[in-house]
Amino acid sequence: MSDKKNILLLFDRPQEPAFMPKGDQKKAFAVPPEYLSEKYKPIGPQVTSRFGEEASEQIPVNRITIPPLGEILELPRDSNFSLFIPKHRKLAGRLIDIFLGVRNVDDLLSVAVYARDRVNPYLFNYALSVALLHRPDTQDLDIPSIIHSFPDKYLDSKVFAKAREDATVVPEGSRLPIEVPKDYTASDLETEHRLAYFREDIGLNLHHWHWHLVYPFEAARSVVAKDRRGELFYYMHQQVIARYNFERLSNNLKRVTRFLDWDAPIDEAYFPKLDSLVASRAWPARVSNQRLQNVNREVDGLKLDVDDMKRWRDRIFDAIQSGMVRDRSGRQIPLTEDEGIDILGNMVESSILSVDRDFYGDLHNTGHILISYIHDPDHRHLESFSTIGDSATAMRDPIFYRWHAFIDDLFQKFKGTLPRYSENQLNNPGVTVQSVDVDVQGGQQNVLQTFWQQSDVDLSRGMDFQPRGSVFVRFTHLQHRAFTYKINVQSNQPREGTCRIFLAPKTDERGNPWLLRDQRLMFIELDKFKVVLKQGQNTIMRNSIDSSVTIPFERTYRDLDTSRPQGGEQLSQFNFCGCGWPDNLLIPKGTPEGLPCQLFVMISNIEGDRVNQDASGQCNDADSYCGIKDKLYPDRRSMGYPFDRLPRDGVDTLEQFLTSNMRVQDVSIQFQNRTFKPRN
Repeated sequence: MSDKKNILLLFDRPQEPAFMPKGDQKKAFAVPPEYLSEKYKPIGPQVTSRFGEEASEQIPVNRITIPPLGEILELPRDSNFSLFIPKHRKLAGRLIDIFLGVRNVDDLLSVAVYARDRVNPYLFNYALSVALLHRPDTQDLDIPSIIHSFPDKYLDSKVFAKAREDATVVPEGSRLPIEVPKDYTASDLETEHRLAYFREDIGLNLHHWHWHLVYPFEAARSVVAKDRRGELFYYMHQQVIARYNFERLSNNLKRVTRFLDWDAPIDEAYFPKLDSLVASRAWPARVSNQRLQNVNREVDGLKLDVDDMKRWRDRIFDAIQSGMVRDRSGRQIPLTEDEGIDILGNMVESSILSVDRDFYGDLHNTGHILISYIHDPDHRHLESFSTIGDSATAMRDPIFYRWHAFIDDLFQKFKGTLPRYSENQLNNPGVTVQSVDVDVQGGQQNVLQTFWQQSDVDLSRGMDFQPRGSVFVRFTHLQHRAFTYKINVQSNQPREGTCRIFLAPKTDERGNPWLLRDQRLMFIELDKFKVVLKQGQNTIMRNSIDSSVTIPFERTYRDLDTSRPQGGEQLSQFNFCGCGWPDNLLIPKGTPEGLPCQLFVMISNIEGDRVNQDASGQCNDADSYCGIKDKLYPDRRSMGYPFDRLPRDGVDTLEQFLTSNMRVQDVSIQFQNRTFKPRN
């Protein structure tokens, strides 16, 4: 068997043929003549000989019987690809199943080499990534981040013009990073641009892309049907909206307005300033005050009416109010306290796990589609979808958050029907959290600090048909100082527990104290971990870098060959670790004068938390938002507990909500408007 890492070279320079040298070592695939695409078959001997001589190593490709690709080839190579479009999802599911179905890695390499130069590059990248994540013999491969293969999803065309110039003219060792301005998509005349640092953050968009790799909604059922998948769709996106609202309050803006009236004009415009290098077209913009229209695009296999969405919405609301959904056979399934949110999540996102896709429709994905084609609903201008139509770029657009505020409100309607947590369900008798403090590196206690930081990303692996060698781009992004929680806990006996840490703004956008029914939706999860308490006094110390929400900063801003674990089970889980909230956005921006916040800490009763499984050696860096690979979700409680339900009767404020195993500490987030350059 050849080195299976060679298969990762197929992600390199996605539009260049497979026989051209790949990677820093300039390896080339020895493509059999019959595997060459029709374009290169007539000149096969010349090109394979020429590039074979330039390569440092020829990687053998076995001749096998290639499964028929059939309709997978219907998506043109110069088209965009979207998981939200049913036709594209179906094609991706077929290709994933082909990649999963071959016997071994050598056969996978053969099929992938054959498919790579025939299949749409975006579709190929997605399907191969999902397959490598889920095949037992390839889970130890480190899938490259999509920014390395398709940097055009994150950078404007002016950057590529400079990058091409540098790659062609400037010797590799003398190339300076190309700096991307912080304000390149709009000016301060646009109010929503205050949030561009958040919406356009690379790590944020990579998180969304990688989450959908781990949780595809079309493929073999064994790949899609992960534990509590629908609930995780709800919770991850609920936390996105909570964090976005936190950022809005940090910038003196009100909370996001739900996109409720689908006949009204959309106020927000968005001009992405991106070119699609594969599709050779600029990503379409949306001007102010456009309205949703029925989409009829034969080329995409789409015929969707706004009224379809309204019917699906009403049916889902009816199901929530009745506490029942119907499956394809008409059987009634109760939306129970524990499983109801999971059933709803799979219906709303509409994966193959939906109880009845025909009846409840495809609400979430269709919303993305209708908004993404708002500029050209009938294809008369031959335009593709806008950024909200691609999971790798959707979070850049302000309307993403308005749409998901509606989606989250739908889930909250269901949560509002559930029994409130009683004091007994919240308390942990014998455990008292006495005090909580945050020690900030180089700063004042209980004053979290944020600032701007610059980081470099190498684009060279996504620059097709350009000279080799690194070309770095420098991004400016939010960052925070490292900090440590110090939690003093009294326990009347030795025991285990789960420490849950959340943060919320202390007041609303008007400066008024919150009612807990509203504030609970503003709590962002910062960490969750098991603690072992001895009898008597305990002091728990926990570093911010160990958060169960985030992946390490280096996994967002890294190249293909550094920052990976070395060997063993840790390496085999590294791909899954790519799913997680970016560490640089763990803490919201705050304000120069310090945004008043409340830090909530709870030590919950392990008897209600425990999941009996061995997760040792598993990737659980960011299990709060991403789960643990091939395991049960590591917390038996509802995701977001204890803030996922309305407070019990008589409880209007956070202080009234507290039991002895909880504690609240006033903290502030102070933003320092300074920019720190990368260390050389």
